Amino acid sequence: MIADTVLPRRSVLDAAMAFREAGDPDRPVALFLHGNPTSSYIWRNILPRVATVAHCIAPDLIGFGQSEKPPIDYRFFDHVRYLDAFLEASGIDTAYLVAQDWGTALAFYLAARRPSFVRGLAFMEFIQPMATWNDFHQLEAARDTFRKLRTPGVGEKMVLEGNAFVERVLPASMKRPLSDAEMTVYRAPFPTPESRRPTLALPRDLPIEGAPADVHAALAWAHRVLAASAYPKLLLAGDPGALVSPAAAEAFAAQLIDCAVVQLGPGAHYLQEDHPASIGEAVAGFIARSEADRSRHAA
Repeated sequence: MIADTVLPRRSVLDAAMAFREAGDPDRPVALFLHGNPTSSYIWRNILPRVATVAHCIAPDLIGFGQSEKPPIDYRFFDHVRYLDAFLEASGIDTAYLVAQDWGTALAFYLAARRPSFVRGLAFMEFIQPMATWNDFHQLEAARDTFRKLRTPGVGEKMVLEGNAFVERVLPASMKRPLSDAEMTVYRAPFPTPESRRPTLALPRDLPIEGAPADVHAALAWAHRVLAASAYPKLLLAGDPGALVSPAAAEAFAAQLIDCAVVQLGPGAHYLQEDHPASIGEAVAGFIARSEADRSRHAA
């Protein structure tokens, strides 16, 4: 069995959060935020490319990867609390945000609450409030799966007993097959039914048809703030994508201020596994250009 690198940890609230780090600490921070059921491992082939221009920090969200699993509900707002505490413990007060899946919800909400924190935002396969189930995913089969995940009893059987997010959703949501060694790393944080609770909590927090109301309200507000924000943005999209199609990416970017789009080519949801080189190069270029612009404006 091939294990992932043992990561450093930082004490956060009542637990410890693991993280990856690369690049010169004197450069601007690039904060990488993953989604469900992944970890900072999904950024492993991207960080070295971005480390040429930034100090890269990629935490494992609480309950994921090599971070600890305290006795919490693992709702969106729990992740907000622990991420805020991680940033404070790490002394990070400004950063480029690079995010995918639930990482984008955290990034948008962070940016809305702390606009001076954000130097720029690069994001993909993002989460937004969805008026109907048809707005959630491009595939009806996927929508059906997530309806089941949100059904009491059914979701527990699928995820806690069957580890469905790791065994089914993850490999089905990318174009290339994961190797046995890669699957071993993705399985490692979730060996028991109890350990899989974080992966069940997040699909139940997706803001669909107004529910859950608290997450819907928070992300609706964050998206309104995002639309008015002036910091530079980069939206990366796969074809056909999962949550975001190429056309939807172009339309969404057109509603934002200073948002470029990079079409990556064939890809579904976990674009980091299908296009690490393209994503890394695009994000590195985005940060380099943004820093050059900041320097010119400051001169």
